[in-house]
Amino acid sequence: MTVLYRKGLHTVGNALSPLASVSTTRSVMERHGLGTKKALGQHFLINDGIVRHICELSGVQSDDEVLEIGPGIGTLTVALLQKARRVIAVERDPDLVPILNETCAAWRDSLAVLQKDALQLYPKDMDEQPRSLIANLPYAVAATLVLDCFQRFESLESATVMVQAEVADRIAASPGVKDYGAFTVKLGLYAHPVGRFAVSPGNFFPPPRVNSAVIRLDRIDLGSQSDETIRQATTVMADAAFASRRKTIANSSLTYFVARKGTDAKEELRSTLSAVFEEAHIDLRRRGETLSLDEFMTLGRVAYQHGLVSSLH
Repeated sequence: MTVLYRKGLHTVGNALSPLASVSTTRSVMERHGLGTKKALGQHFLINDGIVRHICELSGVQSDDEVLEIGPGIGTLTVALLQKARRVIAVERDPDLVPILNETCAAWRDSLAVLQKDALQLYPKDMDEQPRSLIANLPYAVAATLVLDCFQRFESLESATVMVQAEVADRIAASPGVKDYGAFTVKLGLYAHPVGRFAVSPGNFFPPPRVNSAVIRLDRIDLGSQSDETIRQATTVMADAAFASRRKTIANSSLTYFVARKGTDAKEELRSTLSAVFEEAHIDLRRRGETLSLDEFMTLGRVAYQHGLVSSLH
């Protein structure tokens, strides 16, 4: 086996990740008789400058425990291993695990590789809990993974992730714009964006058909409102508010709850919702996309107090 990477030594051209090129990526894949798998959304990063920028935006420190999802052949992993105390790399594709162990061999004591679907990853699967998520995420599940990680891993302080540009737009959206929706509200209960940069398709092999963005999110402390019960109630009310996006929040919410509790409960639900919106000081004629996170949290708290959401989440 050719040893390409040694801890503490400069690589050719001072590249942080010597894997970040088309030629090296092709060579590694071909040596193992593999090609990229469209079904798994595999697009490997081939620009060392982008790798550096990800590390800089993440603020990764030498004492950090980093979670990386979808490490592929280790392009970002080898950079993280030079900067963090330890990296937990979660790879779904079993064919890539031997490659990852090879390319990161010089840091084997600082690397834990889990061959697992990240959507099924839980704290019990790891000996130590991560402080940072830093990853080029599989685009098909990127939004779900970001939210899930903040929900499942209380130790997670930040996430710096490569996602499809439109997902980054949804993450960073403000009330009143088209990208603002239930996902924005739900994620906002845990974290907020603090930095972002664009990444064009040419920085990947093979190039995706969409534009990408790296975005950093930091966990937020909502104080007394961070109670999990209130978070869950707020999540339900966000789903209700955006269930029928073109409807007013009153009509969209009524449609949502009737679908779950039955038409026999329609008039009772209408009355309860009216009381909830009045107590929360939310005009019934507004649409969901106009409500701020604070307004949604107030709505969630009042809805829970009225028993509207306790049996739905």
